[in-house]
Amino acid sequence: MAGVLTLILGGGAGTRLYPLTRDRAKPAVPLAGKYRLIDVAVSNCINSNLRRIYVLTQYLSASLNRHVSQSYAFDQFSHGSVDILAAEQRAEDSSWFQGTADAVRKHWLTMENHDCDLVLILPGDALYRMDYSAMVREHRQTGAEISVAVNTVPQRVAHHFGLLRLNEQGVITEFREKPKTHEAQAGIEAPPAVLEKFGVRQHGDEPIFLASMGAYLFNREVLHDWMMNTGHIDFGKQIIPESITNNKVHGYIFDGYWEDIGTIDAFYKAHMDFLEKDPPFRFADHKRPIYTRPRFLPNTRVPGAAHVSESVVTDGCIIGSATVRKSVIGLRSQIGDGSTVEESIIMGADFYDPAPVPPWQEVDTSVPLGIGKNCMVRRAILDKNVRVGDGVRILNEKGVESADGDFYNIRQGIVIIPKNAAVPPGTVI
Repeated sequence: MAGVLTLILGGGAGTRLYPLTRDRAKPAVPLAGKYRLIDVAVSNCINSNLRRIYVLTQYLSASLNRHVSQSYAFDQFSHGSVDILAAEQRAEDSSWFQGTADAVRKHWLTMENHDCDLVLILPGDALYRMDYSAMVREHRQTGAEISVAVNTVPQRVAHHFGLLRLNEQGVITEFREKPKTHEAQAGIEAPPAVLEKFGVRQHGDEPIFLASMGAYLFNREVLHDWMMNTGHIDFGKQIIPESITNNKVHGYIFDGYWEDIGTIDAFYKAHMDFLEKDPPFRFADHKRPIYTRPRFLPNTRVPGAAHVSESVVTDGCIIGSATVRKSVIGLRSQIGDGSTVEESIIMGADFYDPAPVPPWQEVDTSVPLGIGKNCMVRRAILDKNVRVGDGVRILNEKGVESADGDFYNIRQGIVIIPKNAAVPPGTVI
């Protein structure tokens, strides 16, 4: 795969994942207790023998940059690297990235230094395990100039994606970027023959659509033309729809698990799916693992009579005489005696108490790190370094759909405690 250069797009402000993106870029959001979202795309590249990788970043990228630099270091004989390309102002253009294509254009001089005939452009915020080498082979065999990775989505979420139509040769003949209404989606539904290729069985009357996964494979000279001869700033909104009439654009059908976890609801659902007896996505795959930063943490301790079921518990945790059911418990999490955690995501902590908090940071350290005693946490997401005092109840019993408080947010009915927040003892949310 020496002829392929890979670009992973770090994304913008990630407003749909707020407040998880309040302090970090979307690809840096913690995933499944010990990973980050960016680990999925980078691991897929490594497992596909793609070793020349750039991550393009702009928004709150410090933690993403730190994670990438600490996680992915190739030896000098592998001829590979994962490098950060941060947004930068230049004399001829002082603006920041205006869109996905603009991010690539502003770093095109870096691309020119690489001997490659194909450029693979990937999102940094999706969950899937994919062999990109298969996409490269099909691209070359079909004589495509651009290939777009394709999966299926039901109509209820179709407005989040670029929808497309394929002919019998797999060529994309129509593309609509995120059509918001059923009327705008009409006439582009996936035909039964294509659904059969995916192994998708339609349930009820809800239409199924073919959707772009946001992964594009370009012939280098074709991408160069689009970058240099147009002012287009976005792939999905401009370049891909227009390229259908200017280039041979092929749809690469990917029939595996794929989840765009760009919303709180999708992020939460993906984590609950991990906990099923037969999960649709498994991190445990010795042939194609998901890599992350190695950490040297102690084993998890359960000094009390805890009851843990249907859950994932990562390294360095301390769980007292508590109940944990159908939850993801992240690194260094602490759960006090008498507490119950159900159907929740606990992202854990970056350190143990006493906390190394600089005096200029406004962090309430009067509440100990972790979940205190006799707490009840249900259907919630607790971000990193959260402090929950004794007797706190996080339940959203009134079923509030969206709200913002001093130390919490509610999105799509899920209570989120943001990073570094402290919930006073006895609080009820």
